[in-house]
This record gives sequence, structure tokens and C-alpha cells, in this order.
Amino acid sequence: MDKKVRVRYAPSPTGFLHIGGARSALFNYLYAKRNNGDFVFRIEDTDIERNVKGGEESQLNDLVWLGIVPDESPLNPNPKFAPYRQMERLDMYHKYAKWLIDQGYAYECYCTEEELDASREEQYARGINAPKYDRHCVHLSEEEKEKYRKEGRKPCIRLKLEDHLTISFDDMIRGKVTFNNDDIGDWVIMKSNGIPTYNFAVVIDDHMMEITHVLRGEEHLSNTPKQIQLYKYFGWEVPTFGHMTIIVNENGKKLSKRDNNILQFMSQYRELGYLPEAIFNFILLLGWTPNEEREMFTLDEAKQIFDPSRMSASPSMFDQHKLNWMNAQYIRKLNDEDYLVFIKPYLAKVVDVNNYSDEQLLFMANMFKNEILYGAQIVDLLKPLFDYHLEENEEIKEILNLDSTPIVLKSFEKHLSDAQNLEVDTMKQLFKDVGAETGVKGKLLYMPIRLMITGQMHGAELVNIIKLLGKEEILRRLNK
Repeated sequence: MDKKVRVRYAPSPTGFLHIGGARSALFNYLYAKRNNGDFVFRIEDTDIERNVKGGEESQLNDLVWLGIVPDESPLNPNPKFAPYRQMERLDMYHKYAKWLIDQGYAYECYCTEEELDASREEQYARGINAPKYDRHCVHLSEEEKEKYRKEGRKPCIRLKLEDHLTISFDDMIRGKVTFNNDDIGDWVIMKSNGIPTYNFAVVIDDHMMEITHVLRGEEHLSNTPKQIQLYKYFGWEVPTFGHMTIIVNENGKKLSKRDNNILQFMSQYRELGYLPEAIFNFILLLGWTPNEEREMFTLDEAKQIFDPSRMSASPSMFDQHKLNWMNAQYIRKLNDEDYLVFIKPYLAKVVDVNNYSDEQLLFMANMFKNEILYGAQIVDLLKPLFDYHLEENEEIKEILNLDSTPIVLKSFEKHLSDAQNLEVDTMKQLFKDVGAETGVKGKLLYMPIRLMITGQMHGAELVNIIKLLGKEEILRRLNK
């Protein structure tokens, strides 16, 4: 009987959910759901100095916002596998580290940072470009260890690698990958402060939580042989590994969290008014290609069709323009009720929404529904209509100084004052009447009115602006 598929997303709470993390979580989640498996969310919080307050909550909340709901997490634990935070599992790591020492697979290392640096420099001087630990402490006697302890040295624990061992594995994305232990060197499994290193803790966590598949970024590729060596020592079954390619910017450079030209965190996109369905859909296509000619997928559809064999072995480009386009498509698909719920927080940045009915707010929002790429854009489009001031440039001055301008404005004011309502059809007829009365047409008719009402030469359709602002405000601006 095949083992149940179990995958995990295990972020450090050192920051918020990043594009790369969201993609890792999504692909793991889809693989689990495609195979009726479990998606586990656990926390790797051993980097105590870098942990940030709210990091864990933010990561989990943003995943759920995207539709990626863990089957297990610190908030929804399975007693068989809990706890889900590494700092709550320290006793387990110490137990297994001691076992490795007792078996001769690991040893205490008392070398100082200065001694390690000197060893590396000496290896560089001998032409070794990738220096590794020189095994100074591998055969220390108890007397030598006691001497170091009296000096106040606290040991770390290193894994003693098998010499000349070739480690190969079949990567879900890259095919066969091979490493040699001689290129790695004995690495630290427990730091001198009693905290496990990533590569040690993750193996124990994955085994104890019965993780069957490890799908992660290619930056972890060099960690895999270290972890396989541990599985071998413990006599545990090795999970199936898959390493996703990097995400690059439009210049082909690896996406860096310091790259301010691209928004990189889910919290930023949430605040700006990107829809989770659009973000999910966009991330889905970062390194995975569907087996059909379309780009828009629901989460349920993706669960049915996700196939890791269609994941790319080439870098994936983050195209902000494509994301904006995709988000705009999803915004336009929203029905009136959902659109109003989505856009209301942004309308509130411009007007007091309590002073308007939902019908009025929806009318206001619909004026720009087909223009905005994300929710926050409506603020800049709407604000000039309420925060009135007349732009000043030569073209505007020229229009306002035309002989026909005061005639058009006077006629428009008269007809507007007499108008029974401000509905769109009524306003369209009003402009026809003003044109017939003044003999002015086209830009010379509409532009002076737009300028006096909005202060701008461009913007939303004029008949909608008039209905939005109301007769009293329009007349006030005309008189002003």
C-alpha cells in the first residue's frame, strides 16, 4: 500500500510571505491535493535573533488569503506530529544528536571562529577554492576535550561524513543529481548554544512528520546531499526531492528582497488591492506550464491538473505587467456586490462612505472599474473629483480664453439649473441642447465644462462625473 502523500511549507518567522515562499507553498499544496494528501505548515524558528514579531501569523494569514489552507499547523495541530515549531522540539534534536555521537557518526568540535578562519585562509593559500573543515576535533581525547572546556569553550557538534561517498537522487524537476561528500566537509548539526542547524532539524522534522515529498527552491539543492547522509545514518526512508528554479526580474537577475522595483510580499499586494485569485493564478504560472492553451485557472481547477512533470527547469520571470493585467481581468469579473466589498476600503480614503448609499458608492466605483489594475488605483483617479483645483498650463489657458468658452459655460449652467435629474441619458441630451444653442461642438464644447468641473483635461466620462458630484456642487464650481 502506497504511503499517504504529505508535503510541507516551513518558513522562518524572520519576515513576511514572499513571492518565492508563496510559490513554494502553492506548488506543495497543489501536489498534495492532486494526490489526496496533506499539506503541513510548520515553523522553523531557530534563528532567534532574526525572528520578527507577527512573522508567523502574517505568513499563515497570507497563505489562507491566497486559498492555501494547511491541513496541519500550529493552530490546527495533529497530536501525532505536534509540536509544529522547532524551538518546541529541542529535546528531540538533542536526543538524536547524542545518538549520532554514540554511534560514531558525529563528534564535538571545540574550534573557535578565529581558528576556523585561519584554517580557511590556509586552504585558500594552497589553492583550495572551496575550503572545508579540517577535522581537527574528530579524534580528540577526553583529556583534550576537558582542557578546551576549562578554557571556557563550548562545543558544537559536527556530522562525520563518509569519505569519498557519492550521493545521487532523482529530482522531481531536474532528473538525476549527484554530489560527492569530499566536496562538502563535516558540517555542524548543533551549534554551541544548543540550537540545531537547519539541515539537521529539517531531516528530523520531515521524518517524524512522515513527509513524503520535499518540493522547494533551488537554493536548497546543495543542502540535499547533507540531508540524505543523515537519512542514511538514521536508517530512515529518504523523501522524494524536487527543486524549483529561481524567479528572476525582467533583467534576468535573481529576484532579491532588496529589489525595490518589484513588490515582493503578499501583504503589500493585499494592501494595494490585488485579488487573491489573481495572485494565485499568476504565481501558478511562475515555473509551471498547463497542458492547454489558457492562462486563467481557479484554485479547484489547479488542484485537478497540477502535474510536477510540467514544472520548468529554467528560471521563471516575474512580469509585473502581466500580474497587473491579470488582476484587472479578475476585478472586471466581480459582480456588483463583491466589487463593492472589495473597493469600499479604497473609496473610504477619498470620501466618507457613511454619507453615501451603496448604490451611490457602486456608481462611483463603476466609473473606474474598467480602468484600475488594482484597488488602490481608484484613490488617485477619484481624489481629483473631490479635491478640486484647476490645473494651469498654456493649453488650459488657451481653452479658457476662447471667445466661445464663456458662452458655453453660461448655456451649460442654465440648462443644468433647469434639469429635472442628472441621469446619464438626461445629461447626454443636455449637452446636445447646449451645442445647438451655442453652435459649439466637440472639444470646444466639452473641454471648458470639464475644466471648470474637474480642473483637469482628462478623466472619467463627463456625464458620470456630473451625476456623481450633484447639481449643487457643479453649480458651485461653475460660479467659483
